[in-house]
Amino acid sequence: MKCSFCNSDITPGTGKMYVKRDGTVLFFCSSKCEKNMLKLGRKSRKLKWVYKQRKQ
Repeated sequence: MKCSFCNSDITPGTGKMYVKRDGTVLFFCSSKCEKNMLKLGRKSRKLKWVYKQRKQ
């Protein structure tokens, strides 16, 4: 499974699944990713730490 925000792998038994009202399912590896996407409304392509994480 991949994180919907930072696109990193989520190990089985960890992470969160968030279901929106329209039925789309979002998976998050950490609360940091969840808060940045849902609460703060940030785009992952504009954050430096996400780019570095994807590169590795």
